[in-house]
Amino acid sequence: MSTPATTDTIPTRAWLPTMLTLAAIWGCSFLFISVGVRELPPLYLALGRVMAGAIVLLLFLAFKREALPRDPRLWAHSFVVGAVGSAIPWTLFGYGEERIPSLLAGIWNGITPLVVLPIAVLIFRTELFSLQRGLGLVIGFVGMLVVLGAWNVSGGADLTGQLLCMLAAISYGIAVPYQKRFLAGTKVSGTALSATLLLCAMVQLAIVAPIVTRQLPPAPWSLSIEVLGSVLALGALGSGIAFVLNMRNIRLIGASRSSMVTYLMPVFSILVGVIILREHITWYQPVGGLVVLLGVAISQGVFTVKRRTVVVAAEPVS
Repeated sequence: MSTPATTDTIPTRAWLPTMLTLAAIWGCSFLFISVGVRELPPLYLALGRVMAGAIVLLLFLAFKREALPRDPRLWAHSFVVGAVGSAIPWTLFGYGEERIPSLLAGIWNGITPLVVLPIAVLIFRTELFSLQRGLGLVIGFVGMLVVLGAWNVSGGADLTGQLLCMLAAISYGIAVPYQKRFLAGTKVSGTALSATLLLCAMVQLAIVAPIVTRQLPPAPWSLSIEVLGSVLALGALGSGIAFVLNMRNIRLIGASRSSMVTYLMPVFSILVGVIILREHITWYQPVGGLVVLLGVAISQGVFTVKRRTVVVAAEPVS
């Protein structure tokens, strides 16, 4: 559904602070992942994140006196989105950040809208293709090769970490059009739907994590304050409060404009990575990130005066 014309009349002050807050929360989440995997296996870090996020959203629902959905089909689709949109990408980013800097993972997250478009067009048939969008995809693909440093790739941990983060972004790209196709039309509130997704992801990770890691989760009191704080921040902020804020912006200004938070997230991930974690990257990685964002902007029609096509809002929850 196209963004209603009335959204253009919403004053900037009504949505810009929320968008900046979202960009800060989601941009800083890569720092929290980097800290969390120091003591937690990525699967258990993801499990702790979804648990904390689910608790926050369930408290929101209790405050609003709102129940979880009861439709079995909605729960079935939520189970898919919970896996592809939360459990899998959050785990992959964890494994990726065991090998590469957090700010580089944040850059890779920016490719999500480029993945969404072809999947939405070719598989779910929820979007229309155009020459401008095709140009944006080509530019974005070139940017991905620049970030990867395709001319001097020699394998090793760095390449593996980047590919894992790329797969995480691709997973997001599958989840977004799937959610649009099967869940967007429901009358369930954004808070209830988000809680449902996180509960599904929590069940999946609670089953898979002990099997894959072959160990029980570490006791909370055995973890450092920094790691515990990172888990709570990832869950309560990045997977709880941020979900509610993002839904507010979508309803205020529409899916297309609210998705521009994607352009701001890498700025925060790079800043906190350099300032707090003292991370370093090569020159071509942020340059490639800018090329990717240029491709995203072109594919979403940011540089056109009149936009007639529908744009999927990629939720870059990390």
